[in-house]
Amino acid sequence: MLNQVPSQAESRFSKLIIAKIVIVALHLVGIIGLSIPEYQDLFLTLTPAQLLSSLIIILIFHRGWTDAFPIYAAAAFWIGFGSEIIGIHTGYLYGDYVYGPTLGPKLWDVPLIIGVNWFILSYLTGSLFRKIKNDYYAAFLGAIAMTSLDYIIEPVAVELDFWAWKYDTIPPTNYLGWVAVSFLIHLIYRKANFEKENPISAFLLMALIIFFAVLNFTLEV
Repeated sequence: MLNQVPSQAESRFSKLIIAKIVIVALHLVGIIGLSIPEYQDLFLTLTPAQLLSSLIIILIFHRGWTDAFPIYAAAAFWIGFGSEIIGIHTGYLYGDYVYGPTLGPKLWDVPLIIGVNWFILSYLTGSLFRKIKNDYYAAFLGAIAMTSLDYIIEPVAVELDFWAWKYDTIPPTNYLGWVAVSFLIHLIYRKANFEKENPISAFLLMALIIFFAVLNFTLEV
């Protein structure tokens, strides 16, 4: 009896199923842990690890390993991170806010993981509009999608001390700043010559949306 060797397509499919199970498990456990006051502090310390796990999953399934990809990734990290430095120290772009201790080690008062977050969000939302031919239109839609996601994240982030706004009010300038900075990053994403299709992107983005949407209710924010 011959042993049947799994095909490359079957192997990719199995890996994709495992990744989806891991994503669901991580986000479901996160929702439960952050919604129960007794366990909230413990799960808050795991927030950077959650973001890094999402990054690793994205990179595992990324197909476009050209020279342009690390250029885009670095641009997304440093433009996003740099804009946060400007925001923290000047009040421009987003408004007056400060970061709490939840997101881990900081550089110039901004958590390093924030740069990773800008990359993740731009990559996931950018992939949604990858088939649109006009780069500027696709970048605009990506920026709107990212800003809409930030709108869902903001109340949860404030409640969990990711960051805090002056007078406890999220200013409209925050969302205007997000559109502007996100548009620039998305335009670089569009102009960079690498494969934009990632089989896990849409699933991971949906998990992220559900994660913060549910926390808006369980945390009563």
